[in-house]
Amino acid sequence: MAPGKHPAIVLLVSAIALAVSVQVPGPAPRLDAWTILGPGGGGTTANPTISPADPNLVLVRSDMTGAYITHDGGQSWRMFNLRSGLTAFAFDPRNSRRVYAGGAALWRSDNAGQTWSMVFPDPGAHTVEHDNGDHGDYSLTSDDKNYVTGLSITQIVVDPADAKVVGVAFSNPITRGSTLIVSHDGGMSFQREQDFDSDRILLLAYAGGKRIVVGSRGVYRGASEAAAPIGESGDVIANAAAGDGYAGAMVIYATTREGKLLISRDAGRTWQPTTPALGQQSGRFGAVAASSQDGRIAYVGFRGLKLGDGRDQLYNGIAKTVDAGRTWQIVLRESTRPARNLLGSWIEQRAAEAGTNERAPIFFDAPYSLAVAPGNAAICYATNLFETYRTIDGGVTWWQLDSIHTPDGNWTTRGLDVTTSYGMQFDPFDPRHIFIDYTDIGAFQSWNGGRSWQTATSGIPEKWRNTTYWLAFDPEVRGLMWGAFSGTHDLPRPKMWRHDPSLSSFRGGIAISTDAGLHWTPSDRGMADTAVTFVLLDPASPVDHRTLYACAFGAGVYKSIDNGASWQLKNDGILPEDRFAWRMVRANDGALYLIVARSNEGAYGEAHGSGALYKSIDGAEHWQKMRLPQDVTGPTGLALDPRDNARMYLAAWGQQRANVDIGGGVYLSTDGGASWKPIFQASQHVYDVTIDPKSPDTLYICGFDAGAWRSTDAGLHWVRIRGYNFKWGHRIVVDPQDETKVYITTYGGSVWHGPAAGDPNAAEDILTPVPVAQ
Repeated sequence: MAPGKHPAIVLLVSAIALAVSVQVPGPAPRLDAWTILGPGGGGTTANPTISPADPNLVLVRSDMTGAYITHDGGQSWRMFNLRSGLTAFAFDPRNSRRVYAGGAALWRSDNAGQTWSMVFPDPGAHTVEHDNGDHGDYSLTSDDKNYVTGLSITQIVVDPADAKVVGVAFSNPITRGSTLIVSHDGGMSFQREQDFDSDRILLLAYAGGKRIVVGSRGVYRGASEAAAPIGESGDVIANAAAGDGYAGAMVIYATTREGKLLISRDAGRTWQPTTPALGQQSGRFGAVAASSQDGRIAYVGFRGLKLGDGRDQLYNGIAKTVDAGRTWQIVLRESTRPARNLLGSWIEQRAAEAGTNERAPIFFDAPYSLAVAPGNAAICYATNLFETYRTIDGGVTWWQLDSIHTPDGNWTTRGLDVTTSYGMQFDPFDPRHIFIDYTDIGAFQSWNGGRSWQTATSGIPEKWRNTTYWLAFDPEVRGLMWGAFSGTHDLPRPKMWRHDPSLSSFRGGIAISTDAGLHWTPSDRGMADTAVTFVLLDPASPVDHRTLYACAFGAGVYKSIDNGASWQLKNDGILPEDRFAWRMVRANDGALYLIVARSNEGAYGEAHGSGALYKSIDGAEHWQKMRLPQDVTGPTGLALDPRDNARMYLAAWGQQRANVDIGGGVYLSTDGGASWKPIFQASQHVYDVTIDPKSPDTLYICGFDAGAWRSTDAGLHWVRIRGYNFKWGHRIVVDPQDETKVYITTYGGSVWHGPAAGDPNAAEDILTPVPVAQ
């Protein structure tokens, strides 16, 4: 036995591994011809909600608009998308197939989450969808008298005694508080019942047949406006959970913004401050969940629990009580190493590569959300910054629910993907060797055509490793490739420099691999330390003495003429305000085109900091600014027809307006950019244009408006690619091994793979679409 191994722990992990080995090897079947690729997980999930009728039926949502459902206890998941990010779920306790989901609207499924209908606002009351701003943010306007544009549903509850009674709390952007609306006919209609000024509703529950409301300021009863405060005056509740307790009295658990834990054993009438005695010197408590049928059993998350001296004695984790908070025990704890009773994934492997530096704890995170199965308190789900995990034995063992460890030692997804991807690259010497350029988790590679994945950032400095924006292969030298890396994610979204307009905190550079991405060596001599978002190889340059170009976000364009060993800044002709270099395209004659992202927020009429398009005909030694189409300030992608480079397709991001953004879509030039005309305006947030290399009249586009489109007549007509409906899309890549299929990279939903023409038989997530503002 290896030094430091404990027999009990080895047996425990072996038992977990045995349990996982019999699980379904892959994501849950979709309702269309698409599959989603990747290692699984990799982003924030929240609000796990477990069916009271079936503990294997669970919903969870992400912070990237995707929602996920499992019918087998987390062994496999299916993603669905209801346009806006969801914030709340609820099951009908008397109808096992009826589920509610809330976000900017209230949705109901009557077939256990397969399809969804909007029930609030009334979709027939002149309800219209709007997609505005830099993220194409989803909102609704409606003549429904109870609907407030900009609301966000925070809680949903179904009366256990009468399932026709559905309560919905939403944050009210007008009052800055919360509003409670109630339906008495199963969601067919709603009436406004109560407003809570300057308060956020955190919990709706039933105690003794009566509904109680827990807000950030305390507990509300009936229609009283005043809250019954908890703890000391000024305590603000951040999380709350409840369950049946003694003699029908509800036990309520609440944690505050300051990290305190308080408990009421009489349905909120009185409260006792409770600090679990866990042997800690300090720490904070956050997420909390209780068994709804036995409130004596609860789980609470903790952060920064100091259990001794040294950084490795500072823990995040979960504690549990079985006696209504009188005593607690730690059931999961992680510091600079993963918990011994957690069977993890590639996340723990990748964290180990970081050693014990200051970034390591980001992977071993405190739970953001917890949920206990209503009928079985031994089942608890937890979510955090990077993964979803579960126990079915009351916290003795835990295992992650994002990824499956494949027989080759790599990983594949269970269907719970929360990752942003910028591109797909294919090894010119091995078509089954594929790369995905990810944000937050760096690059991943597959050696078997996408069936399993492994991390591909070995050797990248930790301060650069967050995001891989692009990769470039040498087409004539096996294994030689260059990568664009950055510690700053989510470019070119303006939120990333809103508080740092000088980009002084941005870090990144170029690295080289000579073994096809297994190992990397930084190679940025002469280059400023900043976010590098693109690398382009000149295929006409001499082998072993390649010319390369790099886009340095905030700095401009760099050029190397020695295989990337050294770099020089090449900004002659580029205006000082146009340094947000984003992407480059090389024409057949060697001309270079530079896309400059806009540096402003994209508000309509905001002229300073608009994006730009530049051209160089002398290898980036000099640049000339080109004309953009009318109203376009946010160019995002450029594609050149390989038969005639004067035929150019420009993708653009719209300028934000209240009703419909303007200046986005796709534009065509047939004279090398001297003039432009719009050829697609149905989406105002188009990220990129792709030309099918074998059939140049076939074009593909996608963006942030919940759709992808295809044209087979060079842009004259466009057809939505059915089945793909993720809200935030990036670019489409034609499958080089099967021209009838495409890959779609997304902002928060990993990579989709499916029919290039769409699936005509695909089931739509939304049964009641409303018109989109035009």
